Amino acid sequence: MGPTEWTAREEVGVGPWSGEWPADDRYDPDLLAGGDRRNVMDAYRYWRREAIVADVDRRRHPFHVAIENFQHDHNIGTVVRTANAFAAAAVHIVGRRRWNRRGAMVTDRYQHLEHHPDVASLAKFATERGLSIVAVDNTPGAQPVETAVLPRECVLLFGQEGPGLSEEAQASASFVVSIAQFGTTRSINAGVAAGIVMHTWIRHHADLSSAW
Repeated sequence: MGPTEWTAREEVGVGPWSGEWPADDRYDPDLLAGGDRRNVMDAYRYWRREAIVADVDRRRHPFHVAIENFQHDHNIGTVVRTANAFAAAAVHIVGRRRWNRRGAMVTDRYQHLEHHPDVASLAKFATERGLSIVAVDNTPGAQPVETAVLPRECVLLFGQEGPGLSEEAQASASFVVSIAQFGTTRSINAGVAAGIVMHTWIRHHADLSSAW
């Protein structure tokens, strides 16, 4: 018969499975019995986390996202959540390993994450895999992302809120892109900037017929 919706407005997700359980090992018996309140697409309701990750892996996009984390930037959670929404290959944390996961809204469970102690380590990773590093910062000489052509296989590299990209990060990049601004602020939130550039990649390269 399929899932039953919660009747209480404050509940999120679906209640226990109604009727005969599906004979499919992608489904989690605990979720079928107790309901699924997770922040996942309806197509993944009641699925085991490993099954969801495996399904997304079949259609992940060949762009990676990297963000510097030398001052415990609180935007990393938002970057991870957006990367998950666009099915990025992986998110790379450069610098400190620990970061505030609250903004990720549990999407980090379904998104591949990698850590690099410094920019040199990230650059080595990119070189070994034939990935171009595209740095994002409003610096002199940067190409407007609105007109730039982003490589299909690349690492989109973002700096921290405030100081922006480090000199090492800019030096590691094949080129730098900027985001057009028209107001008074010197820069925009790093999480917002990441979303804009990731969506630019989607517009250039993604098969939109495969979107939810």
